[in-house]
Amino acid sequence: MHNPKLQIWAVSVFSQTRKMISCFPFLLVIAACFAASPNLPAQTPLHSPGWVVLSIDEYRSLRARAFPAEHEPAPPPVDATLTRVDYDLRIDHELASGRATLTVDVLKDGWVRVPVPPGLLVREAHLDGKLVSLVPGVAGKSAGHLSALLSHPGRSTLFLDIALPVNSSAGQESISVPSTASGITRASVQLPRQNVDVKLTGGLLSDKSETATESKWLAYGRGNEPLTFTWRRKTEDHHLTQPLRLRGSLTELVNLAEDSTPISAEVNLEITQGAAHEVKVHVPEMVTINQVLGAMVADWTLKNGELGITFLEPVEQGARFVITAETRSPRDGVVEIPLLRLAQSERDSGGVAVEVLGAGEIKDIKSEGLENADASDLGEMVSSRESPSLAAFKFRSGNAGTARSLSVNVVRYTPQAVLMANIEEARYQVLLSKEGKSLVQARYAVRNNQRNFLKLTLPTGANLWSASLAGKPVRPGQSPDGALLLPLEKARAGEEAPAFAVEVVYVTRAPAWSDKGQLKLPLPALDLPVSRTGLVLYHPPQFKLTGAPGAFRTQEYEQPNSPALNDDLAPFNTLNSFANVAAPPPPLPPGVKDEVKFPDAGPAQAANQAALDKFREKSKSGKVAGILPIRVSFPEVGPSLFLVSELTAENQLPSADLNYQREKKAGGK
Repeated sequence: MHNPKLQIWAVSVFSQTRKMISCFPFLLVIAACFAASPNLPAQTPLHSPGWVVLSIDEYRSLRARAFPAEHEPAPPPVDATLTRVDYDLRIDHELASGRATLTVDVLKDGWVRVPVPPGLLVREAHLDGKLVSLVPGVAGKSAGHLSALLSHPGRSTLFLDIALPVNSSAGQESISVPSTASGITRASVQLPRQNVDVKLTGGLLSDKSETATESKWLAYGRGNEPLTFTWRRKTEDHHLTQPLRLRGSLTELVNLAEDSTPISAEVNLEITQGAAHEVKVHVPEMVTINQVLGAMVADWTLKNGELGITFLEPVEQGARFVITAETRSPRDGVVEIPLLRLAQSERDSGGVAVEVLGAGEIKDIKSEGLENADASDLGEMVSSRESPSLAAFKFRSGNAGTARSLSVNVVRYTPQAVLMANIEEARYQVLLSKEGKSLVQARYAVRNNQRNFLKLTLPTGANLWSASLAGKPVRPGQSPDGALLLPLEKARAGEEAPAFAVEVVYVTRAPAWSDKGQLKLPLPALDLPVSRTGLVLYHPPQFKLTGAPGAFRTQEYEQPNSPALNDDLAPFNTLNSFANVAAPPPPLPPGVKDEVKFPDAGPAQAANQAALDKFREKSKSGKVAGILPIRVSFPEVGPSLFLVSELTAENQLPSADLNYQREKKAGGK
């Protein structure tokens, strides 16, 4: 019989015995020490040299270090993975049925869920030849998805008998394989039909084959998006077998140079029936074809005066290509212009343009089958040319076989150097102050044929006060680099360019003068060369000013050589060229009439008075826009110094180096 008291006593004895066994090595060490020295005195250690006595805690610590416990590996991040999905489907009317093979890797011990691709109609599921139950997913987003329950770790292959619906729309059919989280998705589809065009989205169609009874496709998907097959029956196109009928436009540009004659031709084809595998162009003798360029051009050959151009694929609508060629022609005299023609065109249009390169012009023209035209009628290739000697012609409408010819009489001239623009003289008047301020009036005598603007770069920190052109105020523009752009007058064709004056007034600031020192006066930089420069300096009478060696030298004062700078009518300037006068002028003092009269000094002063009266009329209404024509007289104060310089290059920032010294007063002070 079972005795509870006896059982409790046995457990207690067993526990005490286990404790004694665990302490047995320690007891043996102590016993050995006593056995070796049984009659040890009280002061002698209990162990002989070479022995170490450890406590139980130290012994356990050393043993734990010598034999560390093995840590259990971390669990896998996922319970199972869907490694590969293979579909083998066969389409039968409105249903695609077959098998889906799922390769699953189970990483966890115990039961795991493996989701089945959504949207599949699963009829049966097999694993290792046995049926597998499919259960719905857990509550949440995947509650409607089916999952297979697997319990064995390792790789398993799950077979699903599935079916997919076939969608029909607008004469085409399609099936869609759902997206999965697998790394590899492969789909093999069989269609018991021939002569179909298939289109795939969401993957890559790697193989397509047809037999006498069916079509077969093999595709690979990305896994993260559905794989959709769309097919429709091939429609027979008899367009390629129809006779070729085309129309063409050929625009030719002939450049008559002195040593060679380059030719450029732009061809545009319009296919009205059939498909063009090749087109031909008739090329006159002595013309060498250099290149044929076009998006559809595959190759070209020239044989017996006929240029054959083959295309990469049959052209059914239209094509465009450019022909570059060259020939030898006389330098001057009567020149026969070679004309290119399309060989297979029912009706060709376009034209030809002849341009003389260099100093020459076309005097006499003889043509057949051509009509005079404007350069803009022949397209951008011709209209973009800016040659002064250019003749353009259009093909006369009619049959494509109409005879055409063109000859021109070219007259050459000896080229002469033409002056584009130049500044024949520049004059500066500078009023210096001992505080470092400088008032500068710059006047330039300009001759111009083709320039639109004069680019003027002021010294650093300069403020522009006014600008004028030929005595009339102007509003200068500004270039991206901050320079001023002053408009210029142009001479008429065939006339000598007269000189006119361009004037600017500006103020600069520099450090104040000491009793003695050096001064560097920078001047504006121009984008035109300057033949001669004169500089008049007015300085305070308390100082003596001398020129230092440099680009300028000191000499006696001379009047300007250019008539444009010696004009008695001084130009008008504006104190504010960039702002509008937004308020009427201030009221006049009592007893002063509201009018300003210039002295009667001729028509110029009368024009000044009229301009001022017009400004006052507009100012009374509120706001006045534009440039205010106020006469600015440059003050000539103090002693002066005259400096000159020659041949200043364009875009160069000239400067005058000066030495100054305070004059000593009478009595040595």
